[in-house]
Amino acid sequence: MDKSRDAKSSETASFLKNQLRAALVEQRLNMPDRLARSDLLQRVMRIWLVGRPDTVIGAYWPIKGEFDPLPALHRWKEDGELQGEPKRRRIGLPVINKVHKTLTFHAWYPGCPMEEDAYGIPKPKDTELIVPTLLFVPCVGYSDGGYRLGYGGGFYDRTLAALQPKPFTVGLGFANGLLSGHEPEAHDVPLDAILNEEGVVWPVG
Repeated sequence: MDKSRDAKSSETASFLKNQLRAALVEQRLNMPDRLARSDLLQRVMRIWLVGRPDTVIGAYWPIKGEFDPLPALHRWKEDGELQGEPKRRRIGLPVINKVHKTLTFHAWYPGCPMEEDAYGIPKPKDTELIVPTLLFVPCVGYSDGGYRLGYGGGFYDRTLAALQPKPFTVGLGFANGLLSGHEPEAHDVPLDAILNEEGVVWPVG
């Protein structure tokens, strides 16, 4: 086996993937109708959540033009409190574990104390640790079969491998993030569902 050839092939694949990520983020930042698309995805998300049994949901603080899931989740939390039998629903945002390079989720609510993590991303400050049964994850891109293209840090992959029981995972992204013919790598694990502003992308049908 030619290990040098395998190493070069891996380096080339990594370079091309990084180029693709950069292009997709740039495209997303420059979408003239991003706010309108976001409004549509808020509706899709709220409808999709109807009937879900989850009471603890993990999400993310949006960066680099990502869709913001927090307004829809705040409405979901309020809806639970207004039911005939009120249900306490909680929302969690990720906090990076620097040692293990995984994420834990801490309670978030509008106006809760926040601070920046090592990457400059806001996170809840000194709020309760919670364990989500449903996890919304941002997609730089995504492909058929439920495969997500992230930023390459591996935080979600390591987190999902460590969480027991494994939460139901849902990718969120815009329609122009769909990657036709994109081949997942051997270690890639598909998401359980993917939503964009046009509806449910995965599973199909």
